[in-house]
Amino acid sequence: MSFFPKISFQCEVEEYLTKVFSNNELITALGTQEAENRYQSLLSHLSHPPSFTTVRVNTHLASVKHVKKLLFEEIQKQFKGLHVPVLEHPKLQDILLIPVIGPRRDLKKHASEVIVGAQCGYAVLRGAHIYVPGIVSASRSVKAGDLVSVYSDIEGKCKRGAKEFEGVKVFLGNGISELSRSEIFSSSGPLKGLGVRMIEPVYLSPSFDNVLPSHLFLQNLPSVVVSHILNPQPGEKILDMCAAPGGKTTHLAALMRDKGEVIAMDRIANKVKKIKQNAELLQLNCIKAFCYDGTKALSVEKREDKQEGPPFLPESFDRILLDAPCSGMGQRPNMAYSSTLKEVTSYQPLQRKLFTVAVKLLKPGGVLVYSTCTITLSENEEQVAWALKRFPCLQLHPQEPHVGGEGMKGAGLSLDQLKLLQRFDPSAVMLQGMDINSLQDSREDDLISLANKDCIGFFIAKFIKSNGK
Repeated sequence: MSFFPKISFQCEVEEYLTKVFSNNELITALGTQEAENRYQSLLSHLSHPPSFTTVRVNTHLASVKHVKKLLFEEIQKQFKGLHVPVLEHPKLQDILLIPVIGPRRDLKKHASEVIVGAQCGYAVLRGAHIYVPGIVSASRSVKAGDLVSVYSDIEGKCKRGAKEFEGVKVFLGNGISELSRSEIFSSSGPLKGLGVRMIEPVYLSPSFDNVLPSHLFLQNLPSVVVSHILNPQPGEKILDMCAAPGGKTTHLAALMRDKGEVIAMDRIANKVKKIKQNAELLQLNCIKAFCYDGTKALSVEKREDKQEGPPFLPESFDRILLDAPCSGMGQRPNMAYSSTLKEVTSYQPLQRKLFTVAVKLLKPGGVLVYSTCTITLSENEEQVAWALKRFPCLQLHPQEPHVGGEGMKGAGLSLDQLKLLQRFDPSAVMLQGMDINSLQDSREDDLISLANKDCIGFFIAKFIKSNGK
């Protein structure tokens, strides 16, 4: 049941992906038609939002039960009494799941239109209101208080300030404009602040704007799984190599009960600032964030005794998370992927550089978790095959919790090795909408199972370092 068009790629990227998802190993296992069906289903899923909004509770400050009660009250208020449950996950006991209602096909479209950029549009599909910087165009007659229909310019072709746009646009729902057209586009007008308050979104998800900010962190389900798999213990020294904006960093610190040391690195200063802000907001003190290139984090010279930050001596960390920079093709919703093939294929060598540094920084007996939010073989299973060949000291290890599917065929890994990997493939379930009636009729176990599968595309591998080589 596809409400939006399938995600589109540049031609060379589309050809590349078609080959990935029709590789010989896959075709032998599934047959040509089934492999093609799964690939087409994946493309449809990627253009739609996941079936659930996932929030992680900051267990450092509050219990899950307490936050669940507060969140349920907030959702009731936002949804004007509509009974949407807040579910606890049996295997991920610090997250709450809120079913997403939609797509709603019976919404009336209005003459006054507001066009937003693609990224803003994706945020709207996951529950956000619209802030002024996201607005690209508005009908000439739009005034504050007007009912407007909101569309996303998924190809980025609408000119800022245009009074109408006839290009490719996707309907996101209806809202009330907080400002007039002249205020939105005035050179001296507000560049920040709320532009449109969504009242009838196509997909109904709660807004988390200033909702329990120190108690909740909006995070995709697989991103929460990663930190549990690393399983940091109080008192340990942990490295989060590519940490911004700090969702996993703060989760690691909370799992350690804020005891020990979590070193967070990122190359971009503004992103490091965001990590520090999130740590402060969630009141986690064991996090130390540094602006540093992870590929250069290994020190070849003796360090000063008092030096806290990178570069670090070999075998400095008990556990390392490498949530690597990647092509990001697993992110949802995404209707038009703009990267070139050169950009897509540039990530594998960078990931290998970071991985090599991580192995050297890890103590013998330590745990290394590698993850990406993409769907390619080259950044996922091929990296595992390369790592096992390149570093004899590494062994693949079972993951707990294991709520995703196994790894994808095509990289030459054995069936036993593929079972140790975790690939979250949204096409593992049928693309389906959810209305309030079907929600009331659903068993909680079935909803949890759907949440585990119908999430973003993601990949996780866990390694143990057997010796110091």
